[in-house]
Amino acid sequence: MKKNSIYYKLFLVFFKIGAFTIGGGYAMVPLIKEALVDKNKWLNDEEFVDGLAIAQSTPGILAVNTAIITGTKIAGKLGAVVAALGAVLPSFIMILILATSLSSVRNSPIFIAFFNGIKPVTVALIFISVIKMAKSTKISLKKSIIPLSIGFLVAYTPLSPISVIIITMIVGNIYFAWKDKKEKK
Repeated sequence: MKKNSIYYKLFLVFFKIGAFTIGGGYAMVPLIKEALVDKNKWLNDEEFVDGLAIAQSTPGILAVNTAIITGTKIAGKLGAVVAALGAVLPSFIMILILATSLSSVRNSPIFIAFFNGIKPVTVALIFISVIKMAKSTKISLKKSIIPLSIGFLVAYTPLSPISVIIITMIVGNIYFAWKDKKEKK
């Protein structure tokens, strides 16, 4: 494949992802996986989940971080720039159009109903994404208790998500240090 065509394809794939997903973040994961793993075979399942974990843990937008990681793997630094532009440009264009035209209809009942209708769809997309990722990584029920417990802590306790992240990082590092030490014996 010619170098120019890979840049075009990277841009187009991430432009479509950016243009046709509503809800952002985890709602985009099924589309991203389909495009990167299933259709184009740029990443395998394990690389995708690893890249998603990195994209999620770095500051910024999940789709853009995934675009940068994939673009770098496929076509180097220029590939990262092209893929990131593809992911960002649709939102930029839509926001520009909406900002100039929405001020007159912002309080319209139809407009409000439309956006209220999108909310459950976004939740469903995230739920589907979690199920598909769990199946592809073959996570057992025993292993899923920890992330579910952490989600419960964040959702239903006054603990700050930042403090929960810091606590889980400390506990995880202690656990894996202990596990590594145990395996070396």
